[in-house]
Amino acid sequence: MKAIAVEPHEDSPRLVWQTHPKPAPGPGEVLIRVKATACNRADLLQARGRYPVPEGASAILGLEAAGEVVELAADVQGVSPGDRVCALLSGGGYAEYVTCPASLLLPVPDTMSMEEAAAMPEVFYTAFLNLYLEGELRPGERVLVHAAASGVGTAALQLCRLTQNPVIGTASAEKLDHLQTLGAERAIDRHNEDFESIVREWTGGQGVDVILDPVGGTYLEANMKSLATGGRLVVIGLLGGAKAPLALNRLLMKRLQIKGSVLRSRSLAEKEEITRAFKERIWPHVTTGELHPVIDEVLPIEDAEQAHGRLAANATLGKIVLRVRDRA
Repeated sequence: MKAIAVEPHEDSPRLVWQTHPKPAPGPGEVLIRVKATACNRADLLQARGRYPVPEGASAILGLEAAGEVVELAADVQGVSPGDRVCALLSGGGYAEYVTCPASLLLPVPDTMSMEEAAAMPEVFYTAFLNLYLEGELRPGERVLVHAAASGVGTAALQLCRLTQNPVIGTASAEKLDHLQTLGAERAIDRHNEDFESIVREWTGGQGVDVILDPVGGTYLEANMKSLATGGRLVVIGLLGGAKAPLALNRLLMKRLQIKGSVLRSRSLAEKEEITRAFKERIWPHVTTGELHPVIDEVLPIEDAEQAHGRLAANATLGKIVLRVRDRA
């Protein structure tokens, strides 16, 4: 088969579509012929040597994929060759074939393209996990989503609209109008507006109950000031740095929680539990079209390097999908 290989380069890594050994499914796994995969910031970090591959995971880039099941391990039940599926992966999606635990498969409805399906798992799992499981979001509670025009952000806005949680989001000025079409009651220009003061005005001085934050350090103080009593800050990334001072008196007096959350390095058992909850609570709304991925662009997988460049430049709205062509 072919897969994307990372070749070090003095400026930035080269992503090359070249021959690679085809994987075989182990116990409990299926082999998927990949039709499409999608780009995530973890892929950028891994390509630059800044994201260690979890033990036992494929070293090939790619944390999600959609395609057709072509082979099963002997112990797999409830799945058949030819099934249309998508899945969260621990790696290996930038390839013609990838293995995946059968317990993590999501059925792709006939009404959904493979490109759309490939853009779903990583961002919708991340948003669902961190809003409802880690953030313990309850009915009626208010939410602030940072980087709301990203793949995770656009998923989070839709989920909040689905569960009728008032939500606002931060993004670059040129992306703000789209946030409101996805359910944001207020879209905040991250470069030219002060989100802390806007949150205070929007909530009548009370603050929001949950903040979903991929920025980290530079936003910590304003995030803490923006939380309501009993509020939860869920940090899912460190785009703004890994260190910041913390006012413990505010943490204590307002009974605030700060949670750090990752997805890729979780155990299979944890991912299975997340998948069960996601299938039960969220996937039915995907099959009806209530929830959908926001796709910025679909490119051939041979153009993965170009896709990474756009993502690194923050030039995208939603996801970049990579299409894998069938070989003749």
